[in-house]
Amino acid sequence: MRTGRGAGRLGFMSRTYAELPALMTVMTGDEKHGPSATSMLDVLWVLYDQVLRVSPQTAGDPGRDRFLLSKGHGPAAYYAVLAAKGFFPESWLADFGSASSPLGYHPDRSLVPGVEIASGSLGHGLPLAVGLAHGLLARGLLTPRVYVLVGDAELDEGSNNEAIVYAGAVGLPNLTVVAVDNQSSSYGWGPGGIEAHFAVGGWSVTRVSGRDHSALAAAFRMTGAAWAGPQLVVATVEGKETGE
Repeated sequence: MRTGRGAGRLGFMSRTYAELPALMTVMTGDEKHGPSATSMLDVLWVLYDQVLRVSPQTAGDPGRDRFLLSKGHGPAAYYAVLAAKGFFPESWLADFGSASSPLGYHPDRSLVPGVEIASGSLGHGLPLAVGLAHGLLARGLLTPRVYVLVGDAELDEGSNNEAIVYAGAVGLPNLTVVAVDNQSSSYGWGPGGIEAHFAVGGWSVTRVSGRDHSALAAAFRMTGAAWAGPQLVVATVEGKETGE
């Protein structure tokens, strides 16, 4: 069985993408927000399987890549991928959302191994990612990248606009935003879509299918290759799933 860059604990064999739906079905309850979770499943898998330089063994290494889930509603996909990669035991999944479970309805960095931020209050992840990317550079850590996954609807939050403008103005080269676009924004984006909103602020932008693993991986490989500023990858997901 294939293992990705985020291979699991000693003696743990990484699961495949095809096994993720079965892991997600272990988690039950309305608060799982299934449609929101499945809209980002492919992006999460490609990041942890092919892109992120982080594993259960290196989750505390200052040189690791950082992944921030801003789209914190519907964490079932996130938990399934982390379990599949060995960050915590798969047995935790069955207890999802209970009072005694570390796997709450929103991810908590103090409870779940591998989670970088507590998320669920929409609009916070991108500003936090900008600060984290800035902080890494200030510490002389030039290799780690910061990836933050946002939903198209949460980009309506004003805090995101400030973060977009600032990151473009200072040219953060170690920041990649992944926007899952399932047409959930209240007012839409007008001509140019989400990309235009970022491009005018000095970001490099690209759009790919959020279900095409090869295209997603290629887009992530391009980030930072020939651009001295922050990068946006828009992952299109067809159908009006619950967005956020």
